[in-house]
Amino acid sequence: MKILKIEKSQGYYRDTEGNYETIDKIDKSVLLTLVNLALTDDFEIDEYNEEDLKNQAHQIIYKSISSKLIDLHRRRNQFRDESERLYLEEYEKYKVS
Repeated sequence: MKILKIEKSQGYYRDTEGNYETIDKIDKSVLLTLVNLALTDDFEIDEYNEEDLKNQAHQIIYKSISSKLIDLHRRRNQFRDESERLYLEEYEKYKVS
């Protein structure tokens, strides 16, 4: 599923309904959704290309968000393992014997 794309010289993100909005309209709740999607195996974004994005604000926002999401996606298994260990410790702590 493509969550970030470049089209018509602008950057777009996929909202919760599956529609694409310009990246300059992104907010915290959408970022959290994108982070969760980056942790899945079905994750795809258009590669950042300054020449394809003519709007300077879109360039800055797209480059920043895409690099962080790609990094998170690459480390998703490590992130999942660490999260599961953290919750396992808490689960074991409060588990009824």
